[in-house]
Amino acid sequence: MLGTQRSRGGTVAIVDDDPAVLDSLRFLLELCGLEVTTYGSAAAFLDNAQQLPSCVILDQHMPQMTGLDLAVRLRSRDADLPVLLITGSSSPAIVARAAQLRIQVLEKPPDEADLMRFIEARL
Repeated sequence: MLGTQRSRGGTVAIVDDDPAVLDSLRFLLELCGLEVTTYGSAAAFLDNAQQLPSCVILDQHMPQMTGLDLAVRLRSRDADLPVLLITGSSSPAIVARAAQLRIQVLEKPPDEADLMRFIEARL
């Protein structure tokens, strides 16, 4: 069960229902020396994460709960938690809602430099 305490250090959680995306992002971030945890769904993250990570990367389009829906739940626990939303098909409504939540949006596949800038600025 996910707590309200944020982990110290550079732990990044990735939540995406596509195993290939999880593997590629994990590989990239671990090469950069970051501790990474991956989850195949929002429910898996909520059920299994022991504490809030330092940063969260969320896929928007997942079964049962979207990335933005999960972000709202995370923000209720920690209003300043860095959240990055990645999506293969964003809409003006998604971008506007993300902006309201102070969440940056990157298109899939995310540019490696943009992804690392986001993470490095927040850890």
